[in-house]
Amino acid sequence: MAIDNEVTFEITKELGVISTASTGWNRELNKVSWCGNPAKFDIRDWDPARMRMTRGLTFTEEEARELLALLKAEFEK
Repeated sequence: MAIDNEVTFEITKELGVISTASTGWNRELNKVSWCGNPAKFDIRDWDPARMRMTRGLTFTEEEARELLALLKAEFEK
């Protein structure tokens, strides 16, 4: 049985660059659809051509809202 290990992605919305490394790679926040699934909030490093990426973190809308609440609470101390 053949298993297709190809991972496909589509950046559906660019939300912003968090930081840029000396290598030119950007740590970005985007909405990304992985393997045709609904887009999620996604934080990871991308090469300048967006052909290669590091492992990252993905969040559903509910998880992103919880993360936002936690960050707001931390910065409002």
